[in-house]
Amino acid sequence: MSPLTTTLDEYEVWFLTGSQDLYGEETLRQVAEQSRAIVDLLEAAGLPVRILWQPALTDADSIRAAALAANAEDSVIGVIAWMHTFSPAKMWISGLDALRKPLLHLHTQINVELPWAEIDFDFMNLNQAAHGDREFGYITSRLELPRKIVVGHASSPEVTGQITSWQRACAGRAAVADLRIARFGDNMRNVAVTEGDKTEAQIRFGVSVNTWGVNDLVDAVQDQSEDAVDKLSAEYEELYDVAPELRSGGARHESLRYGARQELGLLQFLESGGFGAFTTNFEDLGGLRQLPGLAVQRLMGHGYGFGAEGDWKTAMLVRAAKVMGAGLPGGASLMEDYTYHLVPGEEKILGAHMLEICPSLTSHKPSLEIHPLGIGGREDPVRLVFDTDPGPGVVVAMSDMRDRFRLTANTVDVVPPDAPLPHLPVARAVWRPHPDLATSAAAWLTAGAAHHTVLSTAIGADVVTDFAAMTGVELLLIDSSTTLRSFQHEVRWNSAYYRLASKL
Repeated sequence: MSPLTTTLDEYEVWFLTGSQDLYGEETLRQVAEQSRAIVDLLEAAGLPVRILWQPALTDADSIRAAALAANAEDSVIGVIAWMHTFSPAKMWISGLDALRKPLLHLHTQINVELPWAEIDFDFMNLNQAAHGDREFGYITSRLELPRKIVVGHASSPEVTGQITSWQRACAGRAAVADLRIARFGDNMRNVAVTEGDKTEAQIRFGVSVNTWGVNDLVDAVQDQSEDAVDKLSAEYEELYDVAPELRSGGARHESLRYGARQELGLLQFLESGGFGAFTTNFEDLGGLRQLPGLAVQRLMGHGYGFGAEGDWKTAMLVRAAKVMGAGLPGGASLMEDYTYHLVPGEEKILGAHMLEICPSLTSHKPSLEIHPLGIGGREDPVRLVFDTDPGPGVVVAMSDMRDRFRLTANTVDVVPPDAPLPHLPVARAVWRPHPDLATSAAAWLTAGAAHHTVLSTAIGADVVTDFAAMTGVELLLIDSSTTLRSFQHEVRWNSAYYRLASKL
């Protein structure tokens, strides 16, 4: 099993151009040239996933073959379709019915400005996307096919921006479609929202969630060589501001070494099993001497998904967010709303977790410290301590609503703490939720959204929206335009829709 990668380099999107044989060889030659030119424009914009041009499709057999070929290629994470001329939509029925990859309908044309004085009927025959795409829109709607529709010229930054968001969402979908999650123990006892239907999750997303005994991990931790532990401990001292007592020769250096041993054991276990995400639970630590803190933070920094207290849904979302944000500034991490600052006009949220916040959220050098935890009944754990970088972000949670999974997302502005936090020795984030704390919190509670979340400062709500659409999952978005009244109506309408649709 190869090590986990968090990159978009292995992915591609196919560009399908619709036409028909009616126009003749010369017109089809121009169709091919112009569709290649559109692909060149998109590629020149620096999209995160490469686009591969495919020969123009002019009959039902070639369309279906293209769809099946796209399905068969693991590297293909989505398909862009453009009806350059008029492509009769009945030809697309079998192909679209067979397509299992996300679809983007690009409604564009080769010209930005019409050459008014030169337009003749040959020009009109060739440049028919304005109504050719309407034919395609009809059949995709009649087939109730989920897709993203982007309108405008391929050179437009707005168009390429929308395609970029869709591509990143496609990558997230692909990442969870073959994701394996290892749960060390079950979820925290008596907690409701971290439960969920793992079988339905595999049907809906493709993710496989299974449990391993914590002492299986203990064995892997104990198997690590002293040389490997020494090497990783020295790496920590180079990378972080390590507390003096944890440094080589310090009174508590053995605690740092045990943190390194946990990281090495976890990594070995995850790599050998092909896992891309995992969970732990402080109520079930078996023979572990520390609740894994530093190890979890570091592995999230390398792209692994993680959920605390057995929360596999958040582990899946963290992994998806890591892939969707690949190559962008910022990061993604498990997060939890802890407490509020309720000074009028200055309302904000302080988020953290016991130990496990990913260092991808900071561009500064974290400190590596050791402190009592007061929970779990084990030795004092080592952990990285830092403040999340200021900037825009999005907080996302997943809940199992019995008949469906629900994503709830809130756009936020991450801000610095109002003052230092010398007595809070964990990594943390402070943010102002949109549109304001009262509306945001009331909407979040109305949605039944989870207390474990993913905070991403790399991607935005547009990527989350596309991800929800292509996975067929409900999304409730709380942003600057949200009012509680309209949000409550949306929740009721959605409940009615999904319950009706599930019976059809």
